[in-house]
Amino acid sequence: MKKQNLDGFIVPHDDEYQNEYIPAYAERLMWATGFSGSAGAAIIMQDQAVMLTDGRYTLQVREQTDASFFSYADITETSPDAWLLENASKATRIGYDPMLHTLTSVKRLKAAASQIGFDLVAVSQNPIDLAWTDQPSAPQTPIQAHDLKYAGKSSNEKRHEIATVIRKAGADAALITAPPSLAWLFNIRGHDVARSPLPLGRALLDKDGNATLFVAPEKVGNELPGILGDDVDIRSDAEVTSALMKLGKSKTSIAVDPALAPSKYIDDLREAGATIVELTDPCAVPRASKNETEIEGARSAHIRDGAAVTQFLYWLDTEAQSGEIDEITAAMKLEEIRSQSDDLRDLSFDTISGAGSNGAICHYKVSTESNIKLGKNTLYLVDSGGQYYDGTTDITRTVPIGQASEEMCDRFTRVLKGHIALAQMKFPTGTTGHQLDAIARKPLWDVGLDYDHGTGHGVGSFLGVHEGPQRIAKAPNSQALKPGMILSNEPGFYKAGEFGIRIENLIVVTPPTPVKGGEREMMEFETITLAPINLDLVMVELLTAEERDWLNQYHTRVRQTLGPLISADIKGWFENATRQI
Repeated sequence: MKKQNLDGFIVPHDDEYQNEYIPAYAERLMWATGFSGSAGAAIIMQDQAVMLTDGRYTLQVREQTDASFFSYADITETSPDAWLLENASKATRIGYDPMLHTLTSVKRLKAAASQIGFDLVAVSQNPIDLAWTDQPSAPQTPIQAHDLKYAGKSSNEKRHEIATVIRKAGADAALITAPPSLAWLFNIRGHDVARSPLPLGRALLDKDGNATLFVAPEKVGNELPGILGDDVDIRSDAEVTSALMKLGKSKTSIAVDPALAPSKYIDDLREAGATIVELTDPCAVPRASKNETEIEGARSAHIRDGAAVTQFLYWLDTEAQSGEIDEITAAMKLEEIRSQSDDLRDLSFDTISGAGSNGAICHYKVSTESNIKLGKNTLYLVDSGGQYYDGTTDITRTVPIGQASEEMCDRFTRVLKGHIALAQMKFPTGTTGHQLDAIARKPLWDVGLDYDHGTGHGVGSFLGVHEGPQRIAKAPNSQALKPGMILSNEPGFYKAGEFGIRIENLIVVTPPTPVKGGEREMMEFETITLAPINLDLVMVELLTAEERDWLNQYHTRVRQTLGPLISADIKGWFENATRQI
């Protein structure tokens, strides 16, 4: 920083693609601070530093970073620009890497700089990259075609649909920078990002449906050009900037998503003379609104995955009751069971295996330092998922090890009531997840309790386990829920230092249908995750008759659907785990 004449430098968790889970070479925030969470930022000044994270990581960030160097703030309340407004002084030079910041974030930073009078400096070389002497190389894994039997729609059809959106926006072409959209648009997958089958690259999609795909040449096999066809030109990712400059000199109108595109690309386009059309990623909503092939694939993937999770729940209810099994062993056992399926391609994220007090850390990541045993008379929370060609899964179950306390059972039942309330919702076209969030929280709010994470996130189709733009959360979200969108339903409760509870199933938005006697058609949620919900933690007296009916019907469906896949030696346990209450 001193060599670059910088008084401060902003270190986001983000990589050059705005991925949630990022390749090892892009873990700049973790290298600089020790924090391994999937969201956050640091601002490092010459005389002070701050860690900015959200409520999911309040405990984790303090455990992983040194408080003698860092102060802490909630990024939802204190964004980087807000912190700089309070802490940066006039005439200081604050650096940022324009490949890691979007146009939207840079606009906010520039507004703060203008108000205070500090200089915001776009660096050509990231000081962390210069200091990180053993930084891993960028991944060069081969790109694979995603078969039409899983995708349900050809790349050619998708490209022409998105081209219509580009034309309506008044642009000549669109710059696609988000790897999930790249994967969806071209029906390709990769292995560049841990736990997500994403190929890193960029694309330019013309308003006529032709496209240029920019990826590292090492990733392109002999078959890919033929699969994509003559309307897709494959070039090296090193040519992105020159291609943008050429378009700019031609006075082309380029659509970019200001919340996703690196600000450097937009600066390059403007400098070359292009007209910028700000357009939300045109692939995002079509990608999130799964077609019938993708929905049926998700159902199938969840049946196979549910059978594996059920086998693991049996293991938890028997061998793991000894109190001698630790979190790492449990996570490895679950992965071993899942891996018995030849269809499993990868986990969809690192398993959250939280025993006792570690379960109270919402997005806990077990390590050899934090690893503890599933002790007697505690709760164990396991949040996990798998990647399959036909779908991505994500499921959380909470189980007792030994005897659960009355408080644990009360909290579990309230979480279950919220889960059921959301699962049963009917809602009209145009409803957002923000409008539904409180429904899942009410049973906890009734007794003065809450949780500090969203109730639901979008899930991809053999893509990221966290997918936008749909979500169910307190934070405002203008994206209406649409048929085919897959989301999680995961209310929870966490008592710091003692235990955590979460119940998570995936749900898919159904098409609107008439309601008898009603005036408007309503959409609903179809629950596609199938595995027992622990009944030993349920206080039946706290459930209404309607809630009991939902739970009984859910377990009947679990028993009927998974029964043929359950091994004979656990049939008795399985019948009891899905019994009527």
